[in-house]
Amino acid sequence: MLAIQSRIRLVDLLLLAVAAVWGSTYLAAKELVTPSTVMAMLALRFVVTAVALLPVCLRRLRAARRDEVATGMLFGAILAVVLLFETFGIAHTSATNAGLIISLTIVMTPILDSAVGRSWLPPQFFIAAAAAVVGVGLLASGTGLHPPTAGDWLVLAAAVARAVHVTVMHRKSARKQYDSLSLTYVQMATAAVLFCAVSPLAGVPALTVASRLGPGLWVVLLYLALIGTVFAFFVQMWAVRKTSPSRVSLLLGTEPIWALLVGVVLGGDRLGIYGAAGAALILVGAGWGQRIERKHREEKEKNGSAVVGSGIPERAEEGRPVTG
Repeated sequence: MLAIQSRIRLVDLLLLAVAAVWGSTYLAAKELVTPSTVMAMLALRFVVTAVALLPVCLRRLRAARRDEVATGMLFGAILAVVLLFETFGIAHTSATNAGLIISLTIVMTPILDSAVGRSWLPPQFFIAAAAAVVGVGLLASGTGLHPPTAGDWLVLAAAVARAVHVTVMHRKSARKQYDSLSLTYVQMATAAVLFCAVSPLAGVPALTVASRLGPGLWVVLLYLALIGTVFAFFVQMWAVRKTSPSRVSLLLGTEPIWALLVGVVLGGDRLGIYGAAGAALILVGAGWGQRIERKHREEKEKNGSAVVGSGIPERAEEGRPVTG
């Protein structure tokens, strides 16, 4: 019994560590990128990640089927779009705003998946989603009511794109004997190739940026690649086999809280009254919507009906390769 309790505590602590790391990546990315170096930094980050994971994935990649590789490449292309919106958005808004707005994926994914699967969620879910959207408007207003910035809109577009990413992943890989490690590696490698190919055409080339990075920025880049991606990926792969998807969902769902804490405490972001109210609405709306969706999904599983994916358990099973 003590051994089981100790293992559960270890799993919980590691999953919370992953959520905290993800929450910190918005501030780390903001420190690293400028509008002219977004492509280059993404290329460098993915190349470092792909190189670090290659020794672990090589044996499984040799056994990957053609359709598995093609699916991974599709996922990688969609992921690249997600990160373009997200990282360009981070360059034009605060780390706190980015971390909270992107959390709307939690409510956008079930809406999209239910629309595609023609299996609608309970009305309460849409009330929770509306509360979160209102929260985004208040958060973006800061200390006074005004329209969201371009960066806020870009991060919101990233949240929509991420919902598409998770939904496509679920639809394309469900009930197929794909190896999650190979699939995720192909996804990341595809994104690395795309960013490397485009970076000379959009902003400063990746090699030029790499030659100009000082030790401090290299540390941030390695943190994003090795801790924010490789460490997080392996913890998920291990934890999802040691605990329940619901518990993984709950713990990883604390990411926006960590983003808020890191942005305010370390990044010096200031929310103001409207911003604080918006942050609270986002957290409450996203959390409430997630619980409603999970309960709805569990009831449909009991009845043997089609399941609507939530996005968060999917992240735990497939691996969340990166955040901004």
